[in-house]
Formats: sequence, structure tokens, C-alpha cells
Amino acid sequence: TLRCSSPAMFDPASAWSAYNVELVTHPLVTKAITAGVIIGAGDAAAQLVENSKSGGSFDPVRYARWAIFGLLLQGPWNHAFYMLLDSALPPTPDPFTITTLEKVGIDQFVQAPIFTVIILCFFAIVEGKGLAYAKEQVRTELKGILIKNWAIFIPATAINIAFCPPELRVLFLNCVFFGWVIYLSLLLNDGDAGEAADSGS
Repeated sequence: TLRCSSPAMFDPASAWSAYNVELVTHPLVTKAITAGVIIGAGDAAAQLVENSKSGGSFDPVRYARWAIFGLLLQGPWNHAFYMLLDSALPPTPDPFTITTLEKVGIDQFVQAPIFTVIILCFFAIVEGKGLAYAKEQVRTELKGILIKNWAIFIPATAINIAFCPPELRVLFLNCVFFGWVIYLSLLLNDGDAGEAADSGS
């Protein structure tokens, strides 16, 4: 008698179980790869938005920059940050505590500004614009970026810290960050269409 069985990769429940095993056995690598996939997809979505208006074509180099950012910075940074945060302020059984409030405050008013500056510096360097360009962006645009960031990430971070298991926090953050990447990608590439056309990049 022939029996048909679907490979685990095509079974969402099995795939999710396998992913959770990888989060425990190889947390850093798993979170880094996941971030690379999700962040890259965020830029791809941003490019679709841009190209629907401009008629431009997909830029694989730009996509790769965002995917590499997710792989090398977004995933590892947040993995390390949440581990440090939980070691300093251990999770509480009750999600609605002063500890949760303190962790949201540290995340959004200490970590977020630092990481936003790192994002601006990273893209200024990989796009060949230099740190002077990033410094000017920090001076003129950081405040506006952070205000928009807080509108999204203060409530998202509160939900994340209060309700998500520690091993799933980076995944939850990446899913929210997907939308944030669309905004950042559009912002960081605003006005670059002419440059791209001239340079062929």
C-alpha cells in the first residue's frame, strides 16, 4: 500500500516546531537569518511601492544591503540586547509591572536612538556616502525618525516584552520592523533615483 506523506517543510505546524527547536539550539544564527529574510523583504516591498509610482526597476544591490543589514546587525543586535535586558531585569509572571515599563523605557529611549544612529551610519557607509553624510542625517533627521519610531515601537515593544516568550521577541520585532523598513528604505533612498540612473546602481 502506497502512503503519501508531505515533507515537513510543507507542513506549517512541523515547520514552526522545527523553527522553535532552532531558536533554542542555534538562537543567534536562527534570529540573524530570519532578520535577513524579513528585512530584505521589507526593502523589496518598499521598492515595489516606489516602482509603482516611478516605473523604475528592482534594485538587487539595494535589496542585498538591507538583507545583509538584517543578517549582520538587526538580528544579532536585538538577540544580544534582549538577553542583556532580561539578565538585568528578569521577566515577571505578571506582564503589567514596573519592570515591564522600565524595560520598554530602556528599549525605546536608550537602545532605539543608538541603533537608529547605527542604521544611518551603516547605510551611509555601504552606499558610499560616508560618515559625514550620516552625521548630517543624524543632525537633521534623527529627531523626526525617532518620533515616528516611538509611535510604532512603544506600543509594539510593550506587547513584545509583556506577552512574547523571550525566544520569540526578535521574531516579533522583525515582523513589526518589516513595516518600519519600508518607511526607512523609502526615506534613505528618497531623491536617489537620479543618482541611481546616472550611476547604473
